[in-house]
Amino acid sequence: MEQPIVSLAVERISDLLIHEAVFLKDVKDQVESLRAELKRMQCFLKDADRNLEQDARFQNRVSEIRNLAYDAEDVIDSFILKAAYQRGFHGIVKRFTSIFTKPYHLHKIGLQLKAIMTKLQNISENLPAFEIPDDGEGSSSIFKVQQQFRRTYSHVEEEDVVSLEVSTKDVMTKLMTEEDRPHAVVSIVGMGGLGKTTLARKVYNHVDVRRHFDFLAWFSISQQCKPREVLLSVLKKVLSPSNNDREKIKKMDEIELTRTLFDALKEKRYLVVLDDIWRSEDWDILKPAFPRGRKGSKILFTTRNRNVASRADSCNTPIELSFLTDDESWNLLCKKAFPRSKMGSQCCSEEFVKLGKDMVKKCGGLPLAIVVLGCLLATKQSVAQWEMVHKNIHGHLNELQHQDRQYGAVNRILVSSYNDLPYPLKPCFLYLSHYPEDWEIPKKELIRLWIAEGFIPENEEFLMEDLGEKFLEELIDRSLVQVSTRDYTGTNVETCRVHDLLRDFCMKKAREEKFLEIIQQPLHELEVTLAESMLRRISTHPSESKVYLKGKHPKLRSLLFSHSEILVELCISKYKSFKFLRVLTLAKRSDCNQPWHVSTEIGNLQHLRYLKFYYNNKVILPRSIGRLKNLYTLYIKFCDDIVIPDGVFKLERLRHIVIKSVGKFHVDGFRWRQGFTSKNIETLKFIVVDEKAAENNAVLRWTNIQSLGIEFTRAEYVKPTLILLAKLQRLRSVSLRFFYCSHLDLEPLSQYYHLSKLKLLGPIKDEPHPNGHVLKFLPLNIVKLTLFDCGLRQDPMAVLEKLCHLRILFLKGAYIGSKMVCSANGFPKLDYLLIMLIMLEEWEIEEGAMPCLRELTLANVESLRMLPEGLRYMTTLQKLNLIGISSSLKERIKVIDGREGEEFYKVRHIPFIRHFLMPK
Repeated sequence: MEQPIVSLAVERISDLLIHEAVFLKDVKDQVESLRAELKRMQCFLKDADRNLEQDARFQNRVSEIRNLAYDAEDVIDSFILKAAYQRGFHGIVKRFTSIFTKPYHLHKIGLQLKAIMTKLQNISENLPAFEIPDDGEGSSSIFKVQQQFRRTYSHVEEEDVVSLEVSTKDVMTKLMTEEDRPHAVVSIVGMGGLGKTTLARKVYNHVDVRRHFDFLAWFSISQQCKPREVLLSVLKKVLSPSNNDREKIKKMDEIELTRTLFDALKEKRYLVVLDDIWRSEDWDILKPAFPRGRKGSKILFTTRNRNVASRADSCNTPIELSFLTDDESWNLLCKKAFPRSKMGSQCCSEEFVKLGKDMVKKCGGLPLAIVVLGCLLATKQSVAQWEMVHKNIHGHLNELQHQDRQYGAVNRILVSSYNDLPYPLKPCFLYLSHYPEDWEIPKKELIRLWIAEGFIPENEEFLMEDLGEKFLEELIDRSLVQVSTRDYTGTNVETCRVHDLLRDFCMKKAREEKFLEIIQQPLHELEVTLAESMLRRISTHPSESKVYLKGKHPKLRSLLFSHSEILVELCISKYKSFKFLRVLTLAKRSDCNQPWHVSTEIGNLQHLRYLKFYYNNKVILPRSIGRLKNLYTLYIKFCDDIVIPDGVFKLERLRHIVIKSVGKFHVDGFRWRQGFTSKNIETLKFIVVDEKAAENNAVLRWTNIQSLGIEFTRAEYVKPTLILLAKLQRLRSVSLRFFYCSHLDLEPLSQYYHLSKLKLLGPIKDEPHPNGHVLKFLPLNIVKLTLFDCGLRQDPMAVLEKLCHLRILFLKGAYIGSKMVCSANGFPKLDYLLIMLIMLEEWEIEEGAMPCLRELTLANVESLRMLPEGLRYMTTLQKLNLIGISSSLKERIKVIDGREGEEFYKVRHIPFIRHFLMPK
């Protein structure tokens, strides 16, 4: 429904009345009247969401309201833009007011607002009367939604699985049968939402499967198969993951990638999963990259098309998933719909059971539909609320009759689940449709985009990022979004994804509401022409490495451009064609060393809130970027150098500044500006500290700072700066880079009681000191620690193993000694350990050390003579990754023709041992 669209317009107008009060001073009454009328429409539309028996004339009225809300937003945004131009960007408010408030300008906006009001009132005359609640529906109501959420988010349970036991056994039997023939393919077949990927992932992660194969890789194919991306992804997993190797294979053409992958796999017993493959032609293109391999190598397909499976391997009968039985369906629904903490003893109530069993029949045995329905019902506490859901599901039957019957069940459930979302969550959900199929969606990026779009307004009581987390958590709790990976804490979401059927629904709904449109770049064509329309957001999915955008699009608010690791260049010829943009991502590629002088026209995008740059050389920002006073997020990734004008640091609404280089380790941050004291800043990476910053207490105004990256060029600046930063209570993540520093005093770090993530990069001298080891002062609450090129001479493990909350530890060039010892009972919670120490010759692990370790990576430890004896005591270890170990050590832990190497007994219990190869 269009109710969230009108709500967004109300929020936008409310935001403007707060932040653009000077510009709107003389038309404030008209703007507030318009907001009041739109709020009245909100109340009508909210009720209309519950009324599913709507005729065509009613739907037309709803569309008219939506379009008028858009018009109102356009008028005010245009007014603000003209005001900024008239002001000349540098004049004072008094000068602007005297020039701009001429009768003509006031008359023009007054007429436009009056025309919109008249149309809204004409619609209103034919609608029933609705009272506006006392608390209104403005910004504050969004924060009331937070109080309505079902529970505080801590973790997401794994997806409930029923009726997969037999299928799991069948798939594993086929996978572990040692057929000696090329291209042995095992296929899981079934319609979307039936659980093919769930089954494949369960088998892929099974301990017996991981022990059986030398190498495993997973790639989601989907409808738009891109062979180069598939080959690159698998090759990166089998080769050494160093930056040089990655850059080398990125430059290969498709034929070279095919040959390299073939050579890398031919001596391995491998398993490669191709999830959701649609066409036989896609497999025909990929097949030459996969050799016979060692006896028993397999490819695992999941596909909706039985013919694809049969053609891939006529010797293997596809495993077809069937729909759930009534009992299995009811069992799955109960797991989702009756959380004990919510329903209590009511879960056995006859009324709930009767309604639930009737509704679950409508799901047709489709697991995805049942899971989404269960999560919807879990938000309802009374029989009356369940009856309303029951009524709505039946109400959708007529409107969905024209759709494919096999997907009717899930569509009915999704419509109900979408309508049931609190209105602030609806645009957040629709926004997910702009990401490509099977995309790993970074949580931080998503929430920052939601903020830039205006879905999460500013409020003094809450940080927008915190509320954005709650919004995402609620979508996850309702099973509309899936957790993909978790961050270093092991509980919080790092990336998420959307099931393809949910994405299809999302795309359809976003298009219906003129909310967002996806433009697929034609194959082998560079130019994409944007036609003029009412669309507010466009997502471009490129098929080539370069995209030229043509045409005018005066109403466009967001130009979304999803990036993969392969850089795609987006070219805009005239920024003025996109004057209302709030979100923009730009990339530029250069094969020479020419700097990128970003166009001065970018300063004309006055409404811009989110700006992201990529470039493989030097970036020079124009002074005009200092005019982007609404900017929230500035993200720049470059390879060589960067020039940032002072005006950037006078943008008071900036919340996230991330400026970093890739592939080099040198001073690449921006210099301290005395005027940069924004209290809104939450992310700041990287800032170069000099004596002025160290002596200036202005950093204490960064009361909301959570993630901070600092580069020091002199040791004497370190301690006074750290003392100041210790007073910032919200600080959670700190990266410290040291250049040309010696004899560092890190004692103030012991006062960082709220810190959970710390990186120390650069040389740290650690000569014997009466106060103990230089790392003695690391805060005890650290969860993730990275030590990079520190060059420590004393064994750091004696200090680090006492960090009782440490879960993740990276040691890359951190220690240049030859012996390292991990004591019994040390590292009580360590989950992942990476060691990249070239000089290490001997590593001793006492029994009882690292009792929770699940994954260990040893990289470039050429000097290590043997693996620690203590590895055999570490029963929790599931993965051992070996990169660049000596050939003699490699031979001693291998099994060749059934003969175990002399050190194999140390690693026999580890299910998954992976040796990375180096590219030829």
